[in-house]
Amino acid sequence: MWDWKQPFNARKRWGSLTLKSMFHDGHRELQDRFDGRRLSDALEKHRRLPGFRDEDKAFIEEAEFFFLATAHGDSVDCSFKGGPRGFVRVTGPNALEWTDLDGNSMYRSMGNILRSGRAGLLFLRFGDDPRRLRVNGSCRLVDTDTPTGTKLTVHLTAEEIFPNCPRYIPDLQNAAESPFLPDDTGAGRKPEWKSFDSLRDALPENDPHRT
Repeated sequence: MWDWKQPFNARKRWGSLTLKSMFHDGHRELQDRFDGRRLSDALEKHRRLPGFRDEDKAFIEEAEFFFLATAHGDSVDCSFKGGPRGFVRVTGPNALEWTDLDGNSMYRSMGNILRSGRAGLLFLRFGDDPRRLRVNGSCRLVDTDTPTGTKLTVHLTAEEIFPNCPRYIPDLQNAAESPFLPDDTGAGRKPEWKSFDSLRDALPENDPHRT
């Protein structure tokens, strides 16, 4: 199974990459303001994935829910999507799909996707072994016949696959807060990824775990 604590180098694993940058000028403005550009570039280089690994596929297909973010113009929506394990299917190296279930007939998520063709997915696992995975990309809607009538299946081609540090995810299984929450000094426990050779020297100057 995937372990966030183990460093990996996406470029070394997949070879030469020609991925579009994850950052626009707004991201860069704030990265520069708070001394985050070095770390952002290091994370993009060493942690971003061009395709799903076996452990990512297993994590996604075992999920019983995810959070879906969509937008079109002034319409912005974040929705909870749930279903039985396997309701989200990884269908290719950087592709997945799911069929939308019965809802409130507002079609806020699906309507945004219909117009913008863009979506961001956040997969989480709570408990004493938390995980977090972001999947952002382009979508298309396809009519699907089901026993209860026609439903919409979302086909997503991932452009950004980003395993994320899960340190602030609460342990809901044991009703415990994250042990990484900041203490009275504003620091808190140091996550192991901040000690990775590829990221340690890129931490902001005022990062409490830089030393």
